[in-house]
This record gives sequence, structure tokens and C-alpha cells, in this order.
Amino acid sequence: MTSTSSETRPFTPAGLGTLAVVAWSGEAPDGDMPYLLAYSLGDGEGGPEASVVAVEQLLRTSGLPIGEGLVDGAGRPSLPIRLLVEAGQAMVSMPRFNAQCTVPPEWLAAVGERGFAYLVFTTRPWPEAAPGRPVEPDALASFAGDEETLKRAAHVLLPVRNLRG
Repeated sequence: MTSTSSETRPFTPAGLGTLAVVAWSGEAPDGDMPYLLAYSLGDGEGGPEASVVAVEQLLRTSGLPIGEGLVDGAGRPSLPIRLLVEAGQAMVSMPRFNAQCTVPPEWLAAVGERGFAYLVFTTRPWPEAAPGRPVEPDALASFAGDEETLKRAAHVLLPVRNLRG
């Protein structure tokens, strides 16, 4: 197995490639959970392998562990990652990364109920899910629920902020 350690290569933003976010809600024992999946298309300078390394470095320099459990953003106010929800849009921002996506009504209802969303930011590229192109529910479930996707990701509960405070 080849390891792509982020400690062995310098970080280059060009290596990130196209970063995207997709939103959906899913059943949880205590009601609907609003999810966000952030990923690279793997189209950065140096190809998919460089994108993996660049995303790893982005996450680690932002204080997000990869594959090491859930980070509660509410308990870490200095965490440099934010979720803004306004006018049917979710925007995730952190150093070197800003992405916005339209969210479905059921996602808005779930995030309104909970006050946070569950972000899975994976280092695993997903070139088939380009921004502006519809993602089929089965393809999303297959990629987002895949063990490799989940273990190669940072998992964060992000409190919701809105423009009105």
C-alpha cells in the first residue's frame, strides 16, 4: 500500500483542485440529521494523489483530525470552520476553502431543529460529482456511506450561523 503522508510534501492550494459540498438529510435515532459532504474532484495540479495530500493538509492545519472521531464545533469556538445558512443555501468556509450549495427543504428543517449540521470532509476524491451536475441519491449514498470515504474524512458537528446573528 502506498502512503500519501501530508508531512512529506509541501502544501500547495493548486493541489486541492475543485472542492465541492453537497447537502442531504437522513434518518437518525432522534430525528432527521442534516449532512454536508465536502470533497475534491481530484482535478488539482498533480492529479488525484496530490489532491488527497492537499486536502489532508487543509484539514490538519485547520485542526480537524482525519478518521479519528467526531469534533463538536460548538465546543471549539476557535475552530476555523464555519457554516452559514441563509436563503436556502449552506456555505462552508475555512482557510483556503469556501463552498456553497443549495439545500433541500428537509435539510433546512433538520438544521433548523438541531442548530447544527454534520460535516464529512473526505480526502477521497469524487470526480463523478462535479458542481452544477445533479447527484443521484444512490450515487451519493454509495460514496458517502463507503467505509473508505468515512475513514479518510474529518467528521465535524458544525453549529449554524446566519446573517441575522
